[in-house]
Amino acid sequence: MIEVTIVGGSGYTGGELIRLLQKHPKIEIKDITSRKYDKTPVNKVHPHIQGSDLVFKDIIAEKIDSDVIFTATPHGASMNIVPDLLETGAKVIDLSGDYRFRDISVYEKWYGIEHSGKIDAVYGLPEIYREDIKKAKIVANPGCFPTGAILANLPLSKNKLVKNIIIDSKTGVSGGGITPNQVFHYPNCADNVIPYKIISHRHSPEIQQELGEYSNVKVSFTPHLVPVIRGIITTSHSFLKDLSNNIINTKEDIENIREDIITLYKNQYKNEKFVKILDDDIPNLSSVRGSNFVHIGGFEIDENGRLVVISAIDNLVKGASGQAIQNMNLMCGFDEEIGIDSYGMRP
Repeated sequence: MIEVTIVGGSGYTGGELIRLLQKHPKIEIKDITSRKYDKTPVNKVHPHIQGSDLVFKDIIAEKIDSDVIFTATPHGASMNIVPDLLETGAKVIDLSGDYRFRDISVYEKWYGIEHSGKIDAVYGLPEIYREDIKKAKIVANPGCFPTGAILANLPLSKNKLVKNIIIDSKTGVSGGGITPNQVFHYPNCADNVIPYKIISHRHSPEIQQELGEYSNVKVSFTPHLVPVIRGIITTSHSFLKDLSNNIINTKEDIENIREDIITLYKNQYKNEKFVKILDDDIPNLSSVRGSNFVHIGGFEIDENGRLVVISAIDNLVKGASGQAIQNMNLMCGFDEEIGIDSYGMRP
């Protein structure tokens, strides 16, 4: 049995880690830390975790004794404790943005924080870095927007089919975290769609970093807040290079190209448990809610050569805690899907 500690377990991602890990057959949750809620029963903060004897504890990093440590701490806070956690000999999975960038200067530019030091972490997207994750001591769990966006566009970049990708993502309000604020106040976000950080969202360079590993593709990203609790729908627009010479003349031409694109995606993800390619269906949030699955579909091409690809994920599961457990499974030599293989909740 592997002992696990969750550092900073009072937020939504902490709650999801507890919910999922409680049913993991090879895991025992040893400690959940919180300064604010020290000595508070977990169910007083996460009311869905009933019947558990777990209690929040205020434990300093160097005193934590577990095999695996999840750091569900804010950006800028993880870097102050991760070095000490690694010194304990534990494997660390960081859910903040502190270790996602290979270039610290990119992190400092987009997050506005001076980084405390360089630690090489593996970017925790199993569909790309599975073998590296298996050997890693520290994994940087991807952001929620990047997870859906990267997986929706990876085959296009790997095969150098596009020069530019425009990504439009719509997220549920849980993506803003558990702390209330004016933007997420119910009267402001209900019956509304709110674009925000239109060209300056900090997940933009993360998407660019990963897709740019395969080609010179340029990524533009804009997020929107929509009045749902969970989920991210990502709509990606790109113009296929081979279609720039107006070779689309008939509906048959378009359908043949579409079938080739779908085949490309199926080949890319044929061995991926959690990525489902939808031939003729449009992904929707209710199909992935509560699950670690990614649904990718759409694959429509208009007469101008614009390809539209759509992905759907649960931002708190595949976009955060579920993917963190997927990474833990790989790091510990478990079957990758243990504890996170449930289908989505519909309706």
